[in-house]
Amino acid sequence: MAPRAPAAAVSPLTIRRRPAGAASWGSAAGVHPVLERVYAARGIDDPEQVRYRLGAMASPQALGGIETACRLLAEAMAQDRHICVVGDFDCDGATGTAVAIRGLRLLGAGRVDYRVPNRFVHGYGLTPALVDTLAEPMPDLVVTVDSGIACLAGVAAAKARGMRVLVTDHHLPGPELPVADAIVNPNAPGDGFPSKALAGVGVMFYLLVALRGHLRAAGWFERTGRAEPDLACLLDLVALGTVADLVPLDYNNRLLVDAGLRRIRARRACAGILALLESAGREAATTAPADLGFAVAPRVNAAGRLEDMALGIECLLTDDSGAARSMAERLAAINAERRELQANMLEQGEAFVERWTAERGPEGLPLGLTLFEDDWHAGVVGLVASKLKDRLNRPVVACAPVLDGGEEVRGSARSIRGVHVRDVLAEVDARHPGLIGRFGGHAMAAGLTLQRAAVPRFAAAFDAVIRERAAPELFEPVLLSDGELAPGDFTGELAGQLRYAGPWGQGFAEPLFDGEFAVASWRVVAERHLGLSLRLPGREDPLNAIQFHGWSGEPPPARLRLAYRLVPDDYRGKGAVQLIVEHRQSV
Repeated sequence: MAPRAPAAAVSPLTIRRRPAGAASWGSAAGVHPVLERVYAARGIDDPEQVRYRLGAMASPQALGGIETACRLLAEAMAQDRHICVVGDFDCDGATGTAVAIRGLRLLGAGRVDYRVPNRFVHGYGLTPALVDTLAEPMPDLVVTVDSGIACLAGVAAAKARGMRVLVTDHHLPGPELPVADAIVNPNAPGDGFPSKALAGVGVMFYLLVALRGHLRAAGWFERTGRAEPDLACLLDLVALGTVADLVPLDYNNRLLVDAGLRRIRARRACAGILALLESAGREAATTAPADLGFAVAPRVNAAGRLEDMALGIECLLTDDSGAARSMAERLAAINAERRELQANMLEQGEAFVERWTAERGPEGLPLGLTLFEDDWHAGVVGLVASKLKDRLNRPVVACAPVLDGGEEVRGSARSIRGVHVRDVLAEVDARHPGLIGRFGGHAMAAGLTLQRAAVPRFAAAFDAVIRERAAPELFEPVLLSDGELAPGDFTGELAGQLRYAGPWGQGFAEPLFDGEFAVASWRVVAERHLGLSLRLPGREDPLNAIQFHGWSGEPPPARLRLAYRLVPDDYRGKGAVQLIVEHRQSV
């Protein structure tokens, strides 16, 4: 059976070259001229901007609320109080929880455990329903990770029961802040921290670094006889959570991710990350951000989407390699179930778009698209929204019932560059009070709750705000290219530099090149992928290329214009390279 062709974007995809930047420092720094060009196109005009030393981290003292938070934690530790870390059910929340537990124990906390909400039972973050489960034993101090800034009712419920609450979060706050004892959030009103892009796990890491300094100044390590720990051992987890949450990789985040990747490549990562890489068939020694984002993070996320995120957190907490492998295999099985579920839901979503455009034409498709199916799984709607957003190049909200047959609906929004989806939801909420139950998030991703009967009204309001606020050119599907490569540039040396030169990710895009090639031969790989052997004038040897999910049932034409990434061919080795095709057009 021929595979179904990938859904086409509403408008034809355009390959557009990035504006060239000016740089002249590459040769002195041993940087390939092509890589220097790539850096310049991303605004890098000084080698210090891609030189990552932990000593160059932004100061933890610049985070608002950090001193109060340190005093709360230090007091709880000194009095042997029960500290409960409340995490979140995504990979950022899971890694942040693991960093909190590992870090507090390293610093000498004697009574620290965690609780993670079940999205189908407790809802998001520190809710009153979750607080009800904290009664035995009741913690003295609750520390939220990757959540809390929007959990007004949950924080109030914990305070009413006599618990102290420390909120650590990175999401944008609403008009009202929770009545916590301390809040550490780089995006809190008036916070002067220079990197607003920290993920939840990054905020927790910063808090631990500040806490170590606070304890040092208070003589904690001398009094307890404990060695002062090197918290850099947590950076593998920080890297994973930062990449997984798709926060912009500004200099500070790149510094953290680079340090974590170096630990992973040296096999100094925690047993869980190494086991998850092994389960995914990835080599620790060559780990890049894409391995974390597309292989490791989905396995961790799958636990929170379909079952209980505690499994993912336990995998990241164990130091037993055998136990880590066992949990990694369980997570892989859950992830396989998630992939099948996602594929079915995505097919339904694409069918809806095809029916809509067949009836009303491509121009009639909403610029802000909301989809709801009664049999969709609430834990997977974010992935469906993300896939459709990529294919349609417009913000998408995918919705599903929280419980089978229930009236409450959970929506997950994913957006495109230039459309701040959390701000769009705030505008909808302001125009239609009571339409949205709860919402929160950031520029590229957000979540919300609705009543089933309100979905059509929300869909119209969401589309209306985007049509008013977003410039039309934002919806033109564009691939930004770093230009052509010369025949002599297809080398293992350049491919190796490109692999490790980032770290690449959100806001610091992986290099993408374009050019015209003759197709010498082609083959179908694993029934879905398209393998190509390409000829380029001026180059004697053919180039191997692959387009994942590129086989549509029709042979490729003799000449193609490709947008591609240049990577080392680890299978062939000996300096061989491969082109990973992101898009192809007939010439």
